[in-house]
Amino acid sequence: MANADVVAYNIAVVVATLFLLEFGADKFIDHTAIVARRTGIPDTIVGLLTAGGEWEELAVVVASLARHRASLAIGNIVGSAISNILGAFSLGLLFYEKGKPIEFDRSSRIYSLLLLVLTTFVAPITYFPKKLIWLVCGAFLVAFFAIYVGSVGWAISKGNLTAPKDSDDDSSGDDSTDGDSTANDNTERTPLNPDGHNRAAYGATPVESNEHASQSSSSEPVAPPHPTRRRRRSLRYHVFCLFLGFLAICLAGYVLSHAATNITDEFAISDVLFGIVILAIATTLPEKFVAVISGHRGHVGILVANTAGSNIFLLSLCAGIVMLDTSGEFENGNVKASELGVLWGSTLAFTLTVWFGGRFCRWIGAGMLLCYVAFMVLEFTVIHSVAGGT
Repeated sequence: MANADVVAYNIAVVVATLFLLEFGADKFIDHTAIVARRTGIPDTIVGLLTAGGEWEELAVVVASLARHRASLAIGNIVGSAISNILGAFSLGLLFYEKGKPIEFDRSSRIYSLLLLVLTTFVAPITYFPKKLIWLVCGAFLVAFFAIYVGSVGWAISKGNLTAPKDSDDDSSGDDSTDGDSTANDNTERTPLNPDGHNRAAYGATPVESNEHASQSSSSEPVAPPHPTRRRRRSLRYHVFCLFLGFLAICLAGYVLSHAATNITDEFAISDVLFGIVILAIATTLPEKFVAVISGHRGHVGILVANTAGSNIFLLSLCAGIVMLDTSGEFENGNVKASELGVLWGSTLAFTLTVWFGGRFCRWIGAGMLLCYVAFMVLEFTVIHSVAGGT
């Protein structure tokens, strides 16, 4: 029987660690982009890595592998990929502003088709964990991710694609901390008073301006307020914040993985089940939030690019690392064919929606969300309970 005190403590640790995880990811992404601009690295490459870069997921995967819980890592990858489509993308479609036709651009179609090809390649390999095959395919997936980053960055620089917006950076913290743009750029140019002062600075009407001009010889003119200029932070400061965010991600990944395994041990449930359902939902909360906002504001390009970019990151870099580390050996079980089938089917639905489903996006979003709820119910009642929780 599970120890209630141990379970409550570890649940509290998971909740608290999620805040640390988001803080670390936010700092890491914001200041990486600033350092890149200062050092001359193309913004398109940085935008790609920060947009679809599931750094939280990568931290959880690496920490799980370090604790010899590969089943938790592969479950989190598959579960997060499913959640990004059936959970986050569906919410974006549902919250899309009514009265406006939805149109997916060429970049969205390219991203979605690339994701479908990658999923079709990864799904069957994941189901058959053979040592040699996994070593070769793991190396291929890591190399694919590097080529993907370079090729998409090159295509963006040539104007052929649009870089995904940052899914983890909701506050646009660069502009406020970097200080590259100043208030002077936004100051409206208005006619000057006869004494040479800006009339808008005084808030004066034309009549008040004449009165002010007649009194200017006898009264001391008031200096117009100068817009405040934000102090430009040094490169050393942003590098420090970058490493601070990276350390926070690493720490959060380790703690989250440790707490998750404690919970699964107490309830004697499958690592794969916990990773696919609970951990995947928790670590994809930022994607769901951004999906709702981007969908409501009509930014379907952001919605598609974030979904596709996140899953490409998961199924290439994260899955490749798991394959190289485990060589197909799992102590607590691998993902099942039905779960991989849901992953491939949801990816196919995502691609077809982007290519052909613009008119029916709201109905498709509702259908995807219902399928996600049904999938989670079946995970607990059928898929893993039949196998005795393995």
